[in-house]
Amino acid sequence: MLSNTKVRVPGEQVFYFREMQDLVNKGEDDEMEICGYSRSGWRTLLTWLTIVLTLGFLRLVFYWKPNWYLKWTHTETDLVEASHVLLKDKYNQEFVEKLKSFSCERNNEQLFSKATKTRSSDPTPLSMQHKGEKEGYELSPSPTIPEMENQQLEGMRYFVNKKVKYLFCRESGGFVKLRGIEAGKLNSYFYEAGPLTNTEAARRRVLYGANILEVHVTRVIVLVLRLASNPFYVFQIFSCSLWYADEYYYYASAILVISIGSLAVTTYITRKMERALKRTVHQFGSASVRREGATHTVLPTELVPGDIIELPRSGCVMDVDAVLLCGTCIVNESMLTGESIPVTKTPLPNPANSDMVYDAKHHSKHTLYCGTQVIQTRYYSDQPVTAMVIKTGFMTAKGGLLRSIMFPKPVDFRFYRDTYMFILVLACMSFLGMIYTLVLMIRSQYDAGLIARRVLDLVTIAVPPALPAALAVGTLVSQYRLKRRASIYCIIPNYINIAGSINVVCFDKTGTLTEEGLDLQGLLPVDGDRFGEFTQDTRNMLDNSDTKATMACCHSLTYIDGELSGDPLDVKMFEATGWQLEELGEESNRYDMIMPTVVRSTAKTEDATPEIGILRQFTFSSALQRMSVVVKNLSRPSFDLYAKGSPEMISSLCRAETLPSDFSDRLAKYTSKGYRVIALAHRQLSHTYAKLQKVDRSDVEVEMDFLGLLVMENRLKVETTPVISELNRANLRTVMVTGDNILTGVSVAKECGIVPEGKQVILITAHEKLVDGVRTESTLEYHRDVKTFSSSASQPTTALL
Repeated sequence: MLSNTKVRVPGEQVFYFREMQDLVNKGEDDEMEICGYSRSGWRTLLTWLTIVLTLGFLRLVFYWKPNWYLKWTHTETDLVEASHVLLKDKYNQEFVEKLKSFSCERNNEQLFSKATKTRSSDPTPLSMQHKGEKEGYELSPSPTIPEMENQQLEGMRYFVNKKVKYLFCRESGGFVKLRGIEAGKLNSYFYEAGPLTNTEAARRRVLYGANILEVHVTRVIVLVLRLASNPFYVFQIFSCSLWYADEYYYYASAILVISIGSLAVTTYITRKMERALKRTVHQFGSASVRREGATHTVLPTELVPGDIIELPRSGCVMDVDAVLLCGTCIVNESMLTGESIPVTKTPLPNPANSDMVYDAKHHSKHTLYCGTQVIQTRYYSDQPVTAMVIKTGFMTAKGGLLRSIMFPKPVDFRFYRDTYMFILVLACMSFLGMIYTLVLMIRSQYDAGLIARRVLDLVTIAVPPALPAALAVGTLVSQYRLKRRASIYCIIPNYINIAGSINVVCFDKTGTLTEEGLDLQGLLPVDGDRFGEFTQDTRNMLDNSDTKATMACCHSLTYIDGELSGDPLDVKMFEATGWQLEELGEESNRYDMIMPTVVRSTAKTEDATPEIGILRQFTFSSALQRMSVVVKNLSRPSFDLYAKGSPEMISSLCRAETLPSDFSDRLAKYTSKGYRVIALAHRQLSHTYAKLQKVDRSDVEVEMDFLGLLVMENRLKVETTPVISELNRANLRTVMVTGDNILTGVSVAKECGIVPEGKQVILITAHEKLVDGVRTESTLEYHRDVKTFSSSASQPTTALL
């Protein structure tokens, strides 16, 4: 029911609410239907009378189906008057959540202020206490949810589902997800907002809760009762009781021992996995936070969104998601990405008079994520490295990862559907047999007790009571082997059966099928309107050439504890030049210098480049498929831009007259052999130093001169081919997922056996170009055993068959 209802709150204006059913997280992946319910006295009374008459069996059914209990004891109502809500997600899972409320000391105070306002300076701030929590915590005015600006506090309610809090918004008449403070904010907001006061921090802690990733380890007795209440185990208890009554002592005892054993082992392993998961999210240490005009040391659990924290020079493990405001951090994000390559994080850009809105994906290079390790911080002058907390608890990146483990998406596994169907068919057969036996034994005038035992015994014969025990034992053995052989934890044992029924296995290429490192094979420079000779000895190239300067400068390498660190591709490329990299000053304050990184040639010849200072880096972006640096060559009067990236992207940004005529043929030659090819480019800049510090990369990464192709080899891991062969023998389809050149991917796939020998690979590149509503003609081109379908257009679409 979706009609509008007019509701008047005493002393307030009239609001219109959508009755009963609505949507939360509309348009998002976790969109859910929500329906309000309020308790009905007479329904509750009748329900409990039925529970008593069924000797508690109905209550057990309600334990299995909480939504049924809600519908039996409550009536459907609008969200304004509801005491519980029923949520239904796109997987048809239903959740029952109880509505809670905040209590306040004063009415008619605003919970949320306008986004244009600064932090509240009300001398008598709203003192608000969460029911059941310690007095003194207060809720801060927060512009985090635009739909709830100017919201009156009185009557506000919320519920928590899957560790996410949803607040009631009167203006919309529905519930909205509580988000971090970064939602919809301009970049300038993070620099203009000052430190929180203690009062504001305490009030925000009520709204957002403590910064804790809480993983409960279920008590043994609770876990045993929960497992024992499973329908299969309940049926076993019923069967064993019936067999003991019928003097089947040995068989009943055997089934009972197996069931108790499987129950004990399941309890032990489940608790062990829960403890292991809890250890991975354990928080320790302290944090430095600015409040009341001073820096205080607090526990990480006391941090709230809006806090400005100072990061130590020696690094730390992030307990929150934060936007970097000052200084630079070198971060290991392997917890999130699986890549152990250090990543450089820079302060959030804040162009003057700009309406740039913070976007988590677009500004990921300026965001520190919870769970990642800050290896080192570097600061300017004596200013400490600072960041503003934007998310805490389960709203953080680590919290989201943990929620996906604790509340995984349901898998529609055919094995379980077939199992339930099998049991249902057997149950129907046993029911028919029960009726037939009951009629015969009543006609024969058997004793009532004997009739009951024989009739019920048919159920235990038709439905095998040992089935759940057998399934449990098999799953437990598999779980133990995963832990012992591969250190794989599984907190949902039933998913192991799903892993045994997959038919497709997908692999990443770099670092999974191939080695992490790369070997430089050589350079293919441009010579006039064509490529020159392929050279493997890049050290003996002219030091004053832009090609060698690009290899020496276009990277994000840095020294950490005296060791050159960064992307393996950058390390190999730089080492191939034979140049030296020097970062001026101490590691912690290198960014005090105008040119913190300098590269210079080690050659003593006249043509040697004196030195090149790297002024600014435009870090690599997978979406842009390139990176670039702005440098100052001391032997030149102007500044230069050096860029590297995918050949397709770099060539599209270069002047057409600088591209070799045999570009496509030479590129296909190396990529079809499995080599990884990187394009190099250069542009001389006429900008001033001050303008270069503010210019956008899209304004300078154009009209470049193409320099050549860098050819690198990414060797297969030793274990790759045997594993692929074993999967192929098991008739499991193997798929490689890569962002590299598609011909490189095809070559690696053939080498490791993903593409069987003799199979033809068809590469289709479709270009759609409409002229007056008519699609242009397409042509076919062939490259060796790869068939290419293409036509002229600016945005091709590629597919591999």
